[in-house]
Order: sequence, then C-alpha cells, then structure tokens
Amino acid sequence: MSDMRTLGEFIVEKQHDFPHASGDLSSLLSSIRLAAKIVNREINKAGLVDITGAVGTDNVQGEAQQKLDVYANDKFKAALEARDQVCGVASEEEDEAVAFNKELNKNAKYVVLMDPLDGSSNIDVNVSVGTIFSIYRRISPVGTPPTQEDFLQPGNKQVAAGYVVYGSSTMLVYTTGKGVNGFTYDPSIGSFCLSHENMMIPEDGTIYSINEGNYIRFPMGVKKYIKYCQENVPEEKRPYTSRYIGSLVSDFHRNLLKGGIYLYPSTQSHPSGKLRLLYECNPMAFIMEQAGGVASDGTQRIMDIKPTELHQRVPFFVGSKNMVEKVESFLEEYQD
Repeated sequence: MSDMRTLGEFIVEKQHDFPHASGDLSSLLSSIRLAAKIVNREINKAGLVDITGAVGTDNVQGEAQQKLDVYANDKFKAALEARDQVCGVASEEEDEAVAFNKELNKNAKYVVLMDPLDGSSNIDVNVSVGTIFSIYRRISPVGTPPTQEDFLQPGNKQVAAGYVVYGSSTMLVYTTGKGVNGFTYDPSIGSFCLSHENMMIPEDGTIYSINEGNYIRFPMGVKKYIKYCQENVPEEKRPYTSRYIGSLVSDFHRNLLKGGIYLYPSTQSHPSGKLRLLYECNPMAFIMEQAGGVASDGTQRIMDIKPTELHQRVPFFVGSKNMVEKVESFLEEYQD
C-alpha cells in the first residue's frame, strides 16, 4: 500500500510532461475522474433501478439513445463545465458542439470531445461498456466563444486522450503523449490507483476483433485478411482467436493488454464505416500509438485525417503494429 499512487498524485507527478498545463490538466482530468465515478455508480445499479433501456429518442446518427447515454452525457458535461479549463464540448450524443457560457469558462484553453458511454446497448445484458475522451488546445482566441474549428482539429493535435472501461473492475487509461498508464478504481477508498504503468502492446498478436456477421458486406481485402487469420499455420500462431464484444472500449482494452487487432471496415451500407473519427477513432489512435501500436483507416494514419464535420465516420483498423500493417497490405492488394 505504501507504493500505491492515485490518479491525482500521478497527474501532479507527471505534470512537467504537459508543457501548457500550469495545473490545468490536473484539474481537467479530475473532472473526468469525478464524472466517471458517478457514471460507474449508476452502471453498477443497472437492473436495480430504472436506468436501463432506450429513452425513446435518437441521436444525430439515427441511433436509439439509451437512458444511460443521456445520463452519462449530462454528467460529463456538468463536470467539465464546473471547472474553468474547458470552454466547450462536442459529444456523440449532441447534434452540435456545446459552448460553455459561464464567466469562469470564457478564458478556458481547452475543448473536450467525447463518447460518454460507448457500447451502452450492452448495459441491459451486463456486458462491459466505456467512456472515451479527447482533449485539444483551442485555436480560437481565449476569451471568445469556441468555434467549429476548435473541434475539427486532426488527431495529431490532441494534447491528451483516454477511456474508462466499466467492467469486472473499473479502469481509467490515458495518455498525454508521454506513454500510456492505467488506473483501477478501488471503491473501498474511492480512488483510481495506478495498476498498469507504461502500457505497451505487443508488435504481434493472436486476436482479431470484428463483427463477422457483416462479412458479406466487407471489402475484398478485409475478407481475405479474415481468411488469413483463420488459416492453420501453427508456426505463425495461426489460426488466430476471434473475440468481439461489440463495445469498442472493451475490445480495444483487451487487445491493448494481450496483443491483437480491432477492425471496423467500410461496408456496402456504410461506405465510410460507422465509427466516429472525433469521438472514438482519434482518441483511441493516440492511445494506441503511444503504446507502440498502429491506427489506420486502411490507407493512412488516422490522426493525420483532417476532419470536415463533427460526426464524421471513418473505417478503423487499430492494434498491434504487424497485424495492422498486414491488413493494410491486403486492402492495397485487393482494391474493390
């Protein structure tokens, strides 16, 4: 216990790694930590109180909003607005970016983009879900309302990103561009404690994660890669193991720890893919690259894509370096 470091202590210790912080990052991440605790508490009550199921409305993507989607979105927004480091947020659950107009937010330096509850439809069946967040330094003048351009920055401009996975234990993983560290929530003391320091993904893995129910709609290169994964080549540790939860945070977290690849390609019905560049792909790409992995849309680095709209979708291939490069080679060879 004497060596235990909490998230707050670790952030302060590493604050020199965040060149523009002046204490701002510590406070901003503290607000995310607080909201995560509140959302975790409600998730743990799912089934005991009326917090599960659909709320009866759709989000901007036309997807049915779950009650916990709305709850998590409200709690994270409120926690971020309560501090003076954030001038606005963009959320998967909001049609437009939200500017914070309180006096204390007007001189804030940062904007936050988030998926407040990834995989929320899994709540009803007690499967892991998560929160994803991404932090940028605003480019509009301090003291003015945030602009659309503040939120439409490429992923290589991120100053921090992370996720929270609500599973058998609750864990917060984040990076500020100086490696990836994970903190497990200890409910007995109410703190996130450092449990996974300097997380690194193996260059090779034996797990592939994809919704194979859409196989017939995949590009030929992805179909060929799946067959490659299933071939019996023991000296190359193939066939690989197929693992797919349907919650990006959960699939990503497992592959980060064990080595593997997550694939969400384009399909005939969704030629641009289904995952959101700003709320899901960019923050996960930042984390994966800092852990030694690769994130691609099949042809280029995810974090080099210049966003054109808040809810832009892209194909997403992320994970162990050699596995992502292999699927890229299949996509190049078998272009539709």
